[in-house]
Formats: sequence, C-alpha cells, structure tokens
Amino acid sequence: RLRRVADEMLGDIDKETVDFQLNFDDSLEEPTVVPTKFPNLLVNGASGIAVGMATNMMPHNLVEVCSAIIAAVDNPDIDVEELMQHVQAPDFPTGGIIHGLSGIKEGFRTGRGRVVVRSKTEIETDDKGREAIIVTEIPYQVNKAMLISKIADLVNEKKILGISDVRDESNREGVRIVIEVKRDAAANVILSQLFKLTPLQTSYGINNIALVNGRPRTLNLLDLITEFIKFRLEVIVRRTRFELRKAEERAHILEGLLIALDHLDEVIALIRASKDADTARAGLMERFGLSEIQAKAILAMRLQQLTGLERDKVRAEYEELQRKIAEYKAILADEMLQRGIVKDETREVMER
Repeated sequence: RLRRVADEMLGDIDKETVDFQLNFDDSLEEPTVVPTKFPNLLVNGASGIAVGMATNMMPHNLVEVCSAIIAAVDNPDIDVEELMQHVQAPDFPTGGIIHGLSGIKEGFRTGRGRVVVRSKTEIETDDKGREAIIVTEIPYQVNKAMLISKIADLVNEKKILGISDVRDESNREGVRIVIEVKRDAAANVILSQLFKLTPLQTSYGINNIALVNGRPRTLNLLDLITEFIKFRLEVIVRRTRFELRKAEERAHILEGLLIALDHLDEVIALIRASKDADTARAGLMERFGLSEIQAKAILAMRLQQLTGLERDKVRAEYEELQRKIAEYKAILADEMLQRGIVKDETREVMER
C-alpha cells in the first residue's frame, strides 16, 4: 500500500504536468516521470548498476531537504556550504550512527564520497556481573538475519573469542540483538572486533549519478536541488496552462448561458419554433453570434436553471472564473510568482 507521502509524488498527474510514453508492450501509457512535490531521489536515495556506470545515492531527511529547497528558492545564488547547513548528513530509515563527516561533506560538494555507519549499541551488565552487547539499530540495507549468522560463524570459527550466545529479541517495537559476553572477556574489545569483522559497521560509497535531460551527470547537493527546482517550475507552468485552458473553456460556455438568460423569451420562442435540435442550434448561433459549443450548452439547459437563484449562480461562477483566469495568466507571466508557489508547496509537504 502506498503511504500518504505518495500522494505528494502523484498529485496533479492528471493535469498534463508530465509527458506520457507507451509502456513495454504499447498497450498502456505511463508517465516518463511523476510530478513529485519533493525530490524523491534525495529523500529515498537510489542505487543501481548500468552499463559502464553505477549510482549510489543516500536517503536524506524530508524536512531537511524541503528546508534546503526553500533556501535555494529564496536565494538563487546559494552555494553548497550554505545548503549543508540545512541538509546535515544522510538520514537512514534503519537508524545507526554516522562516523566522521569528512566523506559526507565531500559527497555534498562533489557528488562522490564515503559514509561510515555503525550500529547503535550499548553494553549492559546483569545482576551476576555478566556483560552483554545490545544492538538496537543496524546499518542501512544490512540484513539482520545474515548479520546474526555472520557473528555466529565467526564465533564457531574461533575468529572472535568471548561470546557465549547471540539472540534476536526484536519485536514490533524495534530491533534488539543480544550478544552475551563470557565472564573472562571484555565487552568493549569484542565490540571493536565485531565492528571490524561484521556488517555491524558498514561503509557506503556516495556516487550521485543521475540523468539530466537524458544524459548521465555526477551531481553535488546544489545541482540536485537546482535541477529539482527547475523541474517544479516546469510542472507548475504546465499545470497552470492546463487549468487556464479548462477555466477558459468553462467561461466560454457560461458566457453563452448568460446571453441566453438575458434574452430568455426570445431563446424559448426560437427553440419552440425549430423543427429539430440542429435547426435550433443553427438558429441560436446565427441570432446571438454564439459558438456551436455555447449553443449546445443552451439546448442542454434544465428548466430549473431559468429560476432567479440559478441565474445568480451562473453569474457568480462566471465572475469567479474570470478572477481565476486573471490569476493563472499572472502566474504564467511572472517567474517570481512561480517560485513562490514552489516554496509554498514545499512548505506544505514539510509541515504535513
């Protein structure tokens, strides 16, 4: 099942915001990209291997990324160092502790770097004075069962001495791996060995390669956010054009209805005197200078729309549409308004 945040990725997809292409067997159409309101590439990360290139992008905190986008919209001359005050480091869904920031900062500046992540551990001592290492968070993409199996193998092969038992006590509350230490062993020493020999400590290579206009590029943090803002601006322009067109089409019909309501007796007489719908439509078009769409709308009117209240409703809708049309045209004519919308929508995602 999709999470609620998926709505933010698929919103406005029905408003011609993105291009569609045929799927693998040409039976359906699918979007080439989704009109997402947050950069999924940065928030969820991505990894994959292609021919002659690979990508490995770390996941980041949604609020931090949104904050960086707002800062970049406010200041188009922002640099990587300033963005790094908003996006501090990768943020892994499975927790863990990042060791050392130099590789991360290098990744933000150049698009290539290294992140070292350790499991979150603590040493507990029971009533009898025996120590146990408790693991409550493990590194990103590390399989818990395989991790436990690896520790057990090292104990059996006598590569790590001093462990008496390894248990998985994880439940719905979260991860809990218990590594019991023998009386004559030091838990700190064993923990250091585990970090060295098992995936309790893992390093990830940052390699931010993404397609920009169909060509692979290595992107730093500033490039990723700048490209996303460009994409959002394009989505907003396309959405506004679509909404403007729909509003103008509706306003055109309402103009016809208003003309009919202003000349009600004449319209009714003309329709009654016509032998069929086609004759009535042609008569309305000729007499009042209406388009075919307007004439059809008048012929499709229900009798209840002739009441005073319904006529007021048509007028109110027409006036509201005129206000919206002016607003859409203003947005399309002004990039600063478009940038303001990017900022507002990003803030909404962040708050929600």
